[in-house]
Amino acid sequence: MPKWDIRLGVRFPHRGRSRPGAEIGWWAMTHPRVLVIDDEQDVLDLLTRHLGGLGCQVRTANTGELGLSLAVRDPPDLVVLDVRLPGVDGREVTRALRADPRTRDCRIIITSVLDMEDLVDIHADAVLPKPFRRADVKKAVDSLWG
Repeated sequence: MPKWDIRLGVRFPHRGRSRPGAEIGWWAMTHPRVLVIDDEQDVLDLLTRHLGGLGCQVRTANTGELGLSLAVRDPPDLVVLDVRLPGVDGREVTRALRADPRTRDCRIIITSVLDMEDLVDIHADAVLPKPFRRADVKKAVDSLWG
């Protein structure tokens, strides 16, 4: 599996450190590490393309179990996660990420076809309703660090 690249010295504000170069936008300064967890290969491919186009380094997992393993081993800056996964679902993955000191500072975007009121119990930073477009992905990510 590929290793993450160096982030060019930029610090993310959610990690409690300063962010040099913030005046020109964080996308221009760094390549955030993103883990996408979804059981549908088409969605994994689409999110990889959209996030990669924004300058992100993307890893994917097709199960909640694999996603948790990857996140704990090498914590990403952002996790984009489907709620409806077989086995360990998105709710359980989110709880586990928030409970682990290694991953509790990761930002989380939930993707789902469910109604917004069905997602209120999930402690995510943003929601990306399915189906989505490239502009929707960018807006969701920008809302976290914009």
